[in-house]
Amino acid sequence: MWFKHLHLYRLHGAPELDSQTLANALDEHAAQPLGNADARRLGWTAPAGRLGGDQRLHEIQGHRLLSALRQERLLPASVVKEEVDEKVADIEASEGRKITRKEKTALKEQVTEELMPRAFVRSQKIDLWWDTKRQLIGVNASSRTRAEDVLDLLRETLGSLKATPLSSQTLPIRAMTTWLGDPSSRPSDLQLGDQVELKAKGDDGVLRARQVDLDSDEIQQLLESGRQASKLAISLEGRLSFVLHDDLALKSLRFGDALIEEADHADDGDDALARLETDFILMAQALSDDVTRLLEWLGGETQREPTAQQDT
Repeated sequence: MWFKHLHLYRLHGAPELDSQTLANALDEHAAQPLGNADARRLGWTAPAGRLGGDQRLHEIQGHRLLSALRQERLLPASVVKEEVDEKVADIEASEGRKITRKEKTALKEQVTEELMPRAFVRSQKIDLWWDTKRQLIGVNASSRTRAEDVLDLLRETLGSLKATPLSSQTLPIRAMTTWLGDPSSRPSDLQLGDQVELKAKGDDGVLRARQVDLDSDEIQQLLESGRQASKLAISLEGRLSFVLHDDLALKSLRFGDALIEEADHADDGDDALARLETDFILMAQALSDDVTRLLEWLGGETQREPTAQQDT
């Protein structure tokens, strides 16, 4: 159950909930099947899937694992357009007049409503890690939008939750550019990977490079021309590697072989739930330590006050 991506949030005065109270709240906002008229729905599900039954919360040593299920009906615009065009043609032919824009809009809404129950449903499970000791939340989502959706669901579930995106004193784009251009500036336990994205200050666009030597002369020349590193692949002492983004998101997470082997050798027998919890706690402890280390490299954390939207 190892996370692939991580969007990080700082909690401000998070409510102190015991496990049972939180579990009850999650049950009240559990995922439900989409109704015929529903385009999308988000609710809590069991992190272990069917093996987990109704257990929507796993808490171990102050680390909580929750999972949201996002369901969405996929109705291609081309299908709706084709049906609308056919209805418009029939009406214009039978009534001998042109359909108005207002009538066409109403037809589109009608067609969408009629086709929605037959649309294909796509489901996506999004995991959330809550470090109650460090007051930190990480969402395993590929985009910030999806992560915010899950955070909004948690706010709705708890009634109130103050959270802001994690931020650092030194902007990640500045630190990444410095590490890339000056090897002596790199922390001793930081190693560069083989992937980078370089942004120009003007309108020259973005350059993306994979499987390249980031200390090559070509990369250095691009930096000298004024480009900055907006994404950079790095690793921490072989424990964890990822692509750091300029918004402090961690993408393409890969955990070190030693950590994976420790999980494999854990004595959990054939118990799938025990295996999930073993993997989770090892991952959560590693993430807690390495996020703390990353923030130190970035000059520490900035103190941000929640906005009205984040304070609900």
